[in-house]
Amino acid sequence: MAWLTDPAHTQITFSVKHMMITTIRGRFENFDVSVNLDEQNPAQSTVDVQIDAASINTKDEKRDAHLRSPDFLDADKFPYLAFRSKRVEVLDSTHARLIGDLTIRDITKEIVLDVEYAGQVKSPWGTVSAGFSGRTKINRKDWNLAWNVALEAGGWLVGDEVTLDVEVELIKQEEAMAVPA
Repeated sequence: MAWLTDPAHTQITFSVKHMMITTIRGRFENFDVSVNLDEQNPAQSTVDVQIDAASINTKDEKRDAHLRSPDFLDADKFPYLAFRSKRVEVLDSTHARLIGDLTIRDITKEIVLDVEYAGQVKSPWGTVSAGFSGRTKINRKDWNLAWNVALEAGGWLVGDEVTLDVEVELIKQEEAMAVPA
């Protein structure tokens, strides 16, 4: 059976420290997540993600414009962030490590997402959905996202460590029955 991503119930979010004292959260509004889920052999599953860099949203338009600028994502020059899985390491029936390449600003680095499988459920509309959560932490400077301002009391305006969280809901697609010729 094929699975399609449910965009209304899938989200890509991030968080980073601001002035070393608070955590700012944001999300990407526009993205395409493609999952080839192999239920019989989960280690053979694949994931491809393309994120519209300009769709960044932290609920502060001035900050979002700065994040889209050449100081950070440079969305005009590099319109997409991308993730492509390379392998899945199954840890147990509900946990895995998804290893793949994350590309930001044409710089590609391998990352590891800790993935949790939430299970499957039949919806009120008769479809079957499966849920997954993934999390990783990256150092933004590894992708040349190095802009910062030193604080008078010491430390930095923007933290280097960024936590990425992904929630994905997949909907099982019924296979079309073959029609005899």
